[in-house]
Amino acid sequence: MEITNIETRTYEAMMVSVERFAERIETLCQNCDDKGLQEWLDNQEVCQLLRISKRTLQTYRDNGILPFSQIGHKMFYRSKDVQQVLEKYIVK
Repeated sequence: MEITNIETRTYEAMMVSVERFAERIETLCQNCDDKGLQEWLDNQEVCQLLRISKRTLQTYRDNGILPFSQIGHKMFYRSKDVQQVLEKYIVK
């Protein structure tokens, strides 16, 4: 382990910079208001909402019926796209 000494004045200036940075990040996060993050659904949620199997959901993806985004091996769907499928394809 290595020990480094700095002057108190330098340490305090560094801490002020870190606090300003943290405040700026907090402000940015508040302005963001989690835009769009809550409107995404995963496979299980979509299957439950549409009352379909995972295989049927895959068919919807393959046929372009339900748009999706993929991160790694996980699929995500916008809630408004799922709502459109409900309105267009599901018999009431």
